[in-house]
Amino acid sequence: MVATDQDPRIERSRRVILEAALEELGQVGYGALTIESVAARAGVGKSTIYRHWPGKLALVEDAFRTLKAQALVPDSGTLRERVTGFLEQVALLVEESTYSACMPALIEAAERDPLVREFHCDFSAERRAVLVDVLRDAIEAGELSPGADPELLTDALLGPIVMRRLMFYEPFDPKLVPALVDQILPD
Repeated sequence: MVATDQDPRIERSRRVILEAALEELGQVGYGALTIESVAARAGVGKSTIYRHWPGKLALVEDAFRTLKAQALVPDSGTLRERVTGFLEQVALLVEESTYSACMPALIEAAERDPLVREFHCDFSAERRAVLVDVLRDAIEAGELSPGADPELLTDALLGPIVMRRLMFYEPFDPKLVPALVDQILPD
């Protein structure tokens, strides 16, 4: 959120604080997360945190943005291969990662706090747009029917992976992704 100096001590301090914020969020949830608890976990004073972030939401936003929670679409291959590669990465991301541990806490907080909801929706939309764009390009290139809905296809492809994690607390085995793609994408 705030631009930092190049001082490696400041960068190290910020990194430790952001990691502590994610750990705390994953363990206690957004509602119970406090600047004090993050400071204690990071081994810094509250004033150090407030020098970089005005409050809890700004800290959590920056912490989430440090996550490698963006699956990438492979550059080459057929549409089916590229979508499969992307979804396999998504399945791994939501399986066992800091992102996976924090996701339920952020969703719960978004239900109660409109500012958290706005951040969560923006964060999720950025990630969802990657697949929507690939499918939209495939429609334009004639790889999918002109009547295909890239938004609906994206939801159908991502839905089982996210649902299994959030509703059943189970990973979606990346080995099942090709079968999922076969069920959703037309030949």
